Amino acid sequence: MPEVEIVFKRIAQEMGIDSHDITKTVELIDEGNTIPFIARYRKEITGNMTDESLRTLYDKLTLYRNFEKRKADILRMLTEKEILSPELAKALHEARNITELEDIYRPYRPKKRTRAVIAREKGLQPLADYIMLGEEEPERRAKEFVDEEKEVFSAADALQGARDIIAEVISDDPGARRLLRELVYRTGFIVSRAKGDSPGNYEMYANFREKCGKLQPHRVLALNRGEKEGFLQVKMELSDEEALPIIRHLFIKDSFSVQSTAYLHEAITDGWKRLLYPSLERELRSELTEKGEEQALKVFKDNLKNLLMVPPVSGKRLLAIDPGIRTGSKVACVDETGKLLDTAVIFPIPPHNEKEKSAGMVMELIRKYDINAVAIGNGTGCREIEEFVTGLFAADELELHYTIVNEAGASVYSASKLGQGEFPGLDVAERSAVSIARRLQDPLSELVKIDPRSIGVGQYQHDVNQKRLKEVLDGVVESCVNQVGVDLNTASASLLGYIAGLNKTVAANIVHYREENGSFKSRKELQNVPKLGPAVFKQCAGFLRIPGAENYFDRSAVHPESYATAKQVMEHLAISFDDLGRSSRIPEVDGKELADELGVGELTLIDIIKEFKRPGRDPREGLPEPVFRKGILDIKDLREGMQLSGVVRNVVDFGAFVDIGVHQDGLVHISELSENYVRHPLDVVKVSDVVDVKVISVDREKNRIGLSMKT
Repeated sequence: MPEVEIVFKRIAQEMGIDSHDITKTVELIDEGNTIPFIARYRKEITGNMTDESLRTLYDKLTLYRNFEKRKADILRMLTEKEILSPELAKALHEARNITELEDIYRPYRPKKRTRAVIAREKGLQPLADYIMLGEEEPERRAKEFVDEEKEVFSAADALQGARDIIAEVISDDPGARRLLRELVYRTGFIVSRAKGDSPGNYEMYANFREKCGKLQPHRVLALNRGEKEGFLQVKMELSDEEALPIIRHLFIKDSFSVQSTAYLHEAITDGWKRLLYPSLERELRSELTEKGEEQALKVFKDNLKNLLMVPPVSGKRLLAIDPGIRTGSKVACVDETGKLLDTAVIFPIPPHNEKEKSAGMVMELIRKYDINAVAIGNGTGCREIEEFVTGLFAADELELHYTIVNEAGASVYSASKLGQGEFPGLDVAERSAVSIARRLQDPLSELVKIDPRSIGVGQYQHDVNQKRLKEVLDGVVESCVNQVGVDLNTASASLLGYIAGLNKTVAANIVHYREENGSFKSRKELQNVPKLGPAVFKQCAGFLRIPGAENYFDRSAVHPESYATAKQVMEHLAISFDDLGRSSRIPEVDGKELADELGVGELTLIDIIKEFKRPGRDPREGLPEPVFRKGILDIKDLREGMQLSGVVRNVVDFGAFVDIGVHQDGLVHISELSENYVRHPLDVVKVSDVVDVKVISVDREKNRIGLSMKT
């Protein structure tokens, strides 16, 4: 079977998808089509695979293609060296993963000048072979290899060199490595100890011991970080009494001579302790780290998606405050569209305590711009600003509400070239205040301006492969942006840059064209934008909407390639453009029957009719909006047993952090998420969920709050 078919068949089996769909989908990918475009506009070809499934397929495709490439490279190198036997070729072809492949290749891999290499250079390989065959009187045979020119001065020297060769053979043996690797996972332990006088933040790992096969991914990353920072000493622990008999069974037969058996015992012990054990420890630590990183990526990916898909707070004029102590708190007012109306700096909290003056300034802005709500950044000083704002509301009997906004990454945006370009006349903190307001109005549009790694909804994100992290998170942002779609006439270059088929250059060209020529009147006009050719247009057009376009389809998610089909559907349903956008006027139809009649895919037809009913529907509709408050609590007000409502701010492997309005997020441990068994917190909650919790513990000294979601 050709290697390409093996890859497709393997992916199909692992994903539970028809191999025909895999083949056709890979063809689409190889043709240069983007994941969002394939997911939305090629459903018939993919078997209606989701965006997420397509990205999983792409990752597996890349992994297995690289695996097959590595296999081909090894076969080529062994062929060139004229050491590729039919048995070796068969073993390589049958290898199922990179570990098996490298184990098979290991004995033939070019080596540095190891003790075994030096012994072979001295001509001692035949003696090692003699001993490994269990022959009689190896000491007598060893005398034949004494050669002062080769620095083999005695039989003892020859026997030591032979043992070095045997030790390396044992260490490189694929069967031994496989069995010992299985033993490590089954009975081995990862052990950590405090390295110095204090374990720092790693107190729970100061005297830690856990079976390798049961070690949780987040603990692996915590151990790695503690080791890297010099607080912990981490190692693998496996009993020699368990490992050595396995190796002896592989290399020593009952028929072997007593003398050869004794030398093999020595070589096996040396090979295990000096070579095989350290090699397996490195391999195990690397594999555990890889699994830990993948789990961290999954958690970060899911959290980011849920954060980006928080519904916009529409129709509100906002006053946003970025808390500050020494240099004051920056205030920004924005209208319903996010347009900056005004800025100010107030000093209501220590050390300045200019409460009256600050109150007057804020009240003037609220009345002048008809402000509907207040957004407060959750940085240093948030608690004090929250008290100031609620006091202001009470004193003036204002029917206003406020909410706390996670400002993670706002300072990154404010100091960036993008932030400077958008607001050249503002300082960094003022830009941050604008960003806080806008990320409440439309989280997706604002958060795309920030490196996803800076948004603060992950676990151990600084400990994982940063290149892989960026790839995964950029994929999440791309998925969310295209799922929602963008207004072609208002979207920023940052937002446009995530649209399928567009890059930063073309996105900037769209904005420049818009500034030079005014608003786009139709999608067709996109073809006038520099560097936006037919191939790019095909990928991006369906995700770019023009709400006021004369052509109704330009307002919707219907792709230009399906406009003719959409008109046919309208004729069949006997509806006009005046009926579109009004669900009650769109009759129900048998999708399959009509699709067959029109010669179009049923899934494409269903999507077109959905757009007839609600053009460009925002998938974020119906999801819980941010919680607005009027009053506040302090951690000193909390008591065990209190029932509160809160917002999930972050989800990690061991639980969820919930904002209950006391400035310090409380932890709902995984054991407190449900009465039932919880495999992972993401199975129960997600970022931005509004949840009811009960206070179960309050540690005011350490500023820790324990919460429960159990009924």
